[in-house]
Amino acid sequence: MSSQPLVVLTGPPGSGKSTVARIVSQLLDVEARDTDSDVEATAGKPISEIFIDDGEPLFRSLEARAVTQALRTHDGVLSLGGGAVMDPATQDALEEYKNRGGCVVFLDVSLAAAAPRIGFNQSRPLLLGNPRAQWKALMDQRRATYCNVANVHVLTDNQTPYEVAHTIVQRMKNGS
Repeated sequence: MSSQPLVVLTGPPGSGKSTVARIVSQLLDVEARDTDSDVEATAGKPISEIFIDDGEPLFRSLEARAVTQALRTHDGVLSLGGGAVMDPATQDALEEYKNRGGCVVFLDVSLAAAAPRIGFNQSRPLLLGNPRAQWKALMDQRRATYCNVANVHVLTDNQTPYEVAHTIVQRMKNGS
């Protein structure tokens, strides 16, 4: 039986996708699913090791498959990896999902708010080197796509994950 998520969360590293997904899922009494976790389970190793051992192209391929599968089968709250929306097939799948009444939320965050949340540590392979400059470059590259794939935009700066989750649930109930 085909299903679809109640809500899909997108956004950059540090926007709170995984944490907010867990809280929204509790508020809605459904399961939370994170496609980064799906990729790690499929590969049998952490994302940082996939990047090192196998390269970003294999990771992106695994990620695209995980997103497509989750959009077809998961009926709770779905959190996507930060770069997942850059895949054209994922963009198409999210557009189809929205056309069926789905809610895609862009969790937006400034660099100033993201920095203390993620600490720019070694587990984020795309932020190696100068993490702040890398994060800014990622956002410059991805911002328009995040905006295009989403039908709800929530700025997470100066909000707790609980406040963000409640905002999302309220917006879902209001249909906006």
